[in-house]
Amino acid sequence: MVAMYTIFGRQVGSHHLAMGVLASLFTGSYLALSGGSKKVSQTPPINASSPDEADFIQNFLKQADADEKSKH
Repeated sequence: MVAMYTIFGRQVGSHHLAMGVLASLFTGSYLALSGGSKKVSQTPPINASSPDEADFIQNFLKQADADEKSKH
């Protein structure tokens, strides 16, 4: 037979208590070890003195990203 415990006025079996403890242990461990949400890397603001300079910097960064992706 199963040992019964009275919790909040209800009879609860020991096997239900054991399953609840294990479930909360594994769920808590998973949540604690999963880490936070990943943040999207943002590029710093471009402080250009003219629109042509800003376009040049953006095109250069796009070309550098394309070159980096083609190497891998």
